[in-house]
Amino acid sequence: MNIKTASYDSVIIYFKQVISEEILDEVQHTYKLLKELDHIIDITPSYCSILVIYDIFKYDQQTIKEAIIKKCSQPVGLASADENPSKLIKIPTDYKNNLDLKRVAQHNNLSIKEVITLHTNTTYRVYAIGFMVGFAYLATVDKKIATPRLESPRKKVPKGSVAIADNQTAIYPQESAGGWNVIAHTKFDGFEDFCVGDRIKFMSIE
Repeated sequence: MNIKTASYDSVIIYFKQVISEEILDEVQHTYKLLKELDHIIDITPSYCSILVIYDIFKYDQQTIKEAIIKKCSQPVGLASADENPSKLIKIPTDYKNNLDLKRVAQHNNLSIKEVITLHTNTTYRVYAIGFMVGFAYLATVDKKIATPRLESPRKKVPKGSVAIADNQTAIYPQESAGGWNVIAHTKFDGFEDFCVGDRIKFMSIE
């Protein structure tokens, strides 16, 4: 864990810079600990880091770092451990409603059925939420279906589009421009429920 100054009222805690469940669990554990600190304005966890915004009338750069180090040496309190536990969210997914499923299959020398099977066999973790409200970055897709982004992003990607970009997958929570490969569609609309650390499972429907 390495703490760096981000701005006059914030610091970033860096962990090992790899996308892995082990690091994500460490991020989540630290996030829960930091929620017990007083005079913290906001805490934003991500892949391998946590942004902490603090009250400048209570901390300066040195004292916030000291407070974080001290807090992270303690066990998670019972209240924090029980608050917002990681959830398993199952997403009904229509793979017949797609724009790029054939492209993903051809890129990886697979059949369409094989792509669907590989996509649904994995339980994904939410590593970050960004780009737009409710856009959860889910990792990691099976390397057999990892596919680069489109060379030319679309001006409009429909809301509910399930897509792949490189080794990640995601759902577009609203209509937006985007360059991810759209392999399916879902009517799921509970994007506000996504939290970093949650588990997501895509369920194929006819």
